[in-house]
Amino acid sequence: MSRSTELQLAEEILELKKKRGAVILAHYYQIPPIQDVADHVGDSLALAMKATELDADVIVVAGVQFMAETAKVLNPRKRVLIPYAGAGCTLADDCPADEFEAFVRQHPGHAVVTYVNSSLGVKALSDVTCTSANAVKVVSTFDEKTPIVFAPDRNLGAYVAMKSGRDIVTWNAVCEVHNAYSLERVSELLEEHPGAKLAAHPECPMDVLKIADFVGSTSGILNYVVESKDKEFVVATEPGVLYQIGKRAPGKRLFPVLTGEPPRGECRFMKLATLEHVRNCLRDMAPEVQVDEDLARRAAAPIRRMMEIGR
Repeated sequence: MSRSTELQLAEEILELKKKRGAVILAHYYQIPPIQDVADHVGDSLALAMKATELDADVIVVAGVQFMAETAKVLNPRKRVLIPYAGAGCTLADDCPADEFEAFVRQHPGHAVVTYVNSSLGVKALSDVTCTSANAVKVVSTFDEKTPIVFAPDRNLGAYVAMKSGRDIVTWNAVCEVHNAYSLERVSELLEEHPGAKLAAHPECPMDVLKIADFVGSTSGILNYVVESKDKEFVVATEPGVLYQIGKRAPGKRLFPVLTGEPPRGECRFMKLATLEHVRNCLRDMAPEVQVDEDLARRAAAPIRRMMEIGR
């Protein structure tokens, strides 16, 4: 897409936002042109919290389906739109609610903590949800003798268990993006860039996390790199965040962990939406997110508890 076309679409989006009384929430993993037209750019926790503070009639969630559904649960009387309705999440798909319910029943007496990368049905079965930004803090709110069921990401669950020292049983699923960041590839990049610091997302494999200089959420990695006195970083998270780091700290050298040929390491679902999709959803007021009222009511409590705990 040419720069002139991007600018024209951005102007149309700004006009439509005013006309519709809308705001755009964009995840860090969205393409840069969408981040640029967004009113707020953030990680899952930040966007969930922001969604409850908005005075707008219409919320456009530039992200994946579970994010848009979360925004709708928190704002049942507002219209919530998603630019690309087919933007799913294999991590959420790999934890079906009926199978997870059976799994929970197999572990009586366990508190149930679920990552926000999950369906509303799974959230509704939970005591509290979490994001990578506050997972350790969320788990630590339970009595230390209480065992935990953690779903759906086994890598994040293993990291939380290591950091908290808690007895955690994890569901067996992984993020297809972060799990692809192998120790072999990370080590190659560190050898190619001696002196570079390694910042990793906790959904990465444990052998990568054990050698990282910093482990944290997307926003945590962004703040770490921006505030650090170091100049070079191997970044083991979805490379969409590199755009925001570059805007805030243009002097830093960033090396994303991409693997294979063609390179893998980007979220294919986050990258489905384009500026045209954002323009079209504001123009047509569709696709609009709808959720089952009873399911939304049951999912709302664990989501709100997560937000009360905060970062």
